[in-house]
Amino acid sequence: MVDVIYIESEVIDHPRTKAIADRYPKAKRIEIERYGEIFNSHAQNFRIQKNNPSLILAAKQNKKVMPTPAQYETGGGAHYYFSHMLNCVYDCRYCFLQGMLRSANYLVFVNYEDFVDEIRDVAKNHANDDKPAWFFSGYDCDSLAYEPVTNFADFFVPEFSSIPNAVLELRTKSTQIRSLLKRPAQENVVIAYSLSPDRVAQEVEIGAPSMKKRIDALAKLQDKGWRIGLRFDPVIWHQDYLSDYQQMIDHVFDKLDADRIDSVTLGGFRLPKGFYKTMRKLHPEHWLFSAGLDEKNAMVTYTQSIENEVLQNVGRMCEAHVSESKLFAYSSFDDESLGSKEKEGSQNKESSEEKGSQQGAQT
Repeated sequence: MVDVIYIESEVIDHPRTKAIADRYPKAKRIEIERYGEIFNSHAQNFRIQKNNPSLILAAKQNKKVMPTPAQYETGGGAHYYFSHMLNCVYDCRYCFLQGMLRSANYLVFVNYEDFVDEIRDVAKNHANDDKPAWFFSGYDCDSLAYEPVTNFADFFVPEFSSIPNAVLELRTKSTQIRSLLKRPAQENVVIAYSLSPDRVAQEVEIGAPSMKKRIDALAKLQDKGWRIGLRFDPVIWHQDYLSDYQQMIDHVFDKLDADRIDSVTLGGFRLPKGFYKTMRKLHPEHWLFSAGLDEKNAMVTYTQSIENEVLQNVGRMCEAHVSESKLFAYSSFDDESLGSKEKEGSQNKESSEEKGSQQGAQT
């Protein structure tokens, strides 16, 4: 339940503002000039706020669509991301947001139409490309977890039906798929689920649906004809990771039609060092922030030998079910032994709200 809603003056009369705010009739509403007054304030504690976050409704200014790093591909051409929301209803221990943002409040940009206009402009530059331009949602929030409140997918999915040579990928852990099931499947939309073994999910993906519920949601979407993707990112290294991931992957492909899976991606645990230090202070005793990590470089990752091992092993598990052409692994290192699809580099994702960046982090 949201107890306080901050609303920018610019959007106070926006129909979407009213629709969202009316979901919380008992919440106190406070008008503000700019969301940064609340969201970027230094006097905040992420962990305390996470227990009872407020909601901020604002307009996204400046650039709304950003290019992703070259190595983060899923079979399309040019790749971009956009974020209609900052922060997430879940509390995943590996999520970079708690290292990047000062605030745990939910920040929703209600000017969806402006996002679509910019997406259309960007897509025009790729109208004649051999492969479609790919637009990711779900880096700075979960694409569907807040769907009953924001109606994000309900708005954006039909908009993409009229954008040539472009694909929308909704990245999620959520079972909030009603808005998708009620409409016909759309060829240029992919619903991609982040998946972890139950043992890992219970310990590090706090508040997210169980693996079984996510797979059930994937099966319902696939049965309705939707393109689906599987995201094993990050692959979490732990003592029994081989048996845990093998059991999960066997279960996934037992429930889904492997021939109709759009793509599968793998990635290791990775964080910019500054984010890592902040997150470790938030969770000083959690095993995730000490197990097998190399802290010597600007990026905190698993040691190269551990990352190579886990990506190779989990990759082989996936290759038993899907073709190599559908499998993409994101390496933190330049290592040809991991496969030709993996390229050197780390994610360099700028956050204009925080004037910072995050590299190679996962959510």
